[in-house]
Amino acid sequence: MLAASAALLYRHSCGVLAIVAPGQGAQTPGFLGPWLEERRFADRLNWLSTVAGIDLAHYGTQADAETIRDTAIAQPLLVAAGLLTALELFPQPTDGFRRTGVAAGHSVGEITAAAAVGVLSAEQAMVFVRERGAQMAAASAVRPTSMMAVIGGDPDEVQAAIAAAGLTAANNNGSGQVVAAGTVEQLADLQANPPAKARLIQLSVAGAFHTVHMEPAVAHLERLSRAITTHDPRTRLLSNADGQVVQSGREYLARLVKQVANPVRWDLCLATMAEIGVTGLLELPPAGTLTGIAKRNLKGIELFSLNTPDQLADAQDFVARHGDAGWANPLASTPSWRMLVSPIKGEFTKASGIETGQALAAGTVIGTAANLRDSVEVRATHDGIVTEWLVEDGDPVAPGQPLIRLYPATEAGAAQ
Repeated sequence: MLAASAALLYRHSCGVLAIVAPGQGAQTPGFLGPWLEERRFADRLNWLSTVAGIDLAHYGTQADAETIRDTAIAQPLLVAAGLLTALELFPQPTDGFRRTGVAAGHSVGEITAAAAVGVLSAEQAMVFVRERGAQMAAASAVRPTSMMAVIGGDPDEVQAAIAAAGLTAANNNGSGQVVAAGTVEQLADLQANPPAKARLIQLSVAGAFHTVHMEPAVAHLERLSRAITTHDPRTRLLSNADGQVVQSGREYLARLVKQVANPVRWDLCLATMAEIGVTGLLELPPAGTLTGIAKRNLKGIELFSLNTPDQLADAQDFVARHGDAGWANPLASTPSWRMLVSPIKGEFTKASGIETGQALAAGTVIGTAANLRDSVEVRATHDGIVTEWLVEDGDPVAPGQPLIRLYPATEAGAAQ
């Protein structure tokens, strides 16, 4: 009965809203101009500029395309734009947490998404992205590197051609769009020996992001991350590493660090959105790239590219139609309990010996979610007391579906 009730609660929604944040390359000259006419936006951008040590208003309104192509400028500019437009969309952040079914970001957009759902504060996000951008720019300066989109072609032949040139498939964006990254010599080799029926497009980025060339940046960010406090996300938050729902803020931060040198699997994020049943996807500014990818990969869903403040009323209507303020988000912590949820779609197998009333230490494996592609252990993110199981052994589960309810250890101790 409990499992059935949980499933009904999980599925109760008139729609599922996804909010996504674009990555580097989406920026265009002057894209922040209309937003700076809003006094509140301008004041907040001035604050984030101070935190980042970069004149974001200048770069978002007056700088040319070549200037904002610089990694150290583009990345803070994109994160600030996403965070501040999200605040215009949801003046009360709790409204966003309650209505948004799933959040994700592409590459540096993951930092935007992490701050939007409460893993990081806006100030932490700006310091982190400032250091990320600066370190990735420094790593890119060691040797000329870049990235190239490969559109179309047989997927196996595309992967073989990328590997033959010594390149890395740094982004997989689904529907025949893979981004190859490496040295300029390796990219020239790919151009000279392209896969059949594929089109190659040079990207406006100044480095081989998400490859081994970025390892020096990873080491720096890893040291910084040890001093960053995090909170667990308050809605389903997807990871570029594997498309999984990540419930722990500390784990998500660790993934942000590693992702700098690892491929972006946006195709797997899209697959998880489909499994969750997303009905509407809204892309934060500068929007268009991710809605374009979604149009090709998530058939039948409604899309919204938010780019200017005069779209806000329509965007809020879009949110109202696809979000559900009455739905109790399973990741929204309350003072009296926590949920553990499934990271993927699959079949859930309980770990033996975990019973109601049992104390669990953080890191304890409560079971495994498995499908044909993955098998993922689900672990307790905090110390706690098992209150109730919300699924049975062998039940099918969806990404983000509640599995077990825990009393936090501090609450349990106070009650005894």
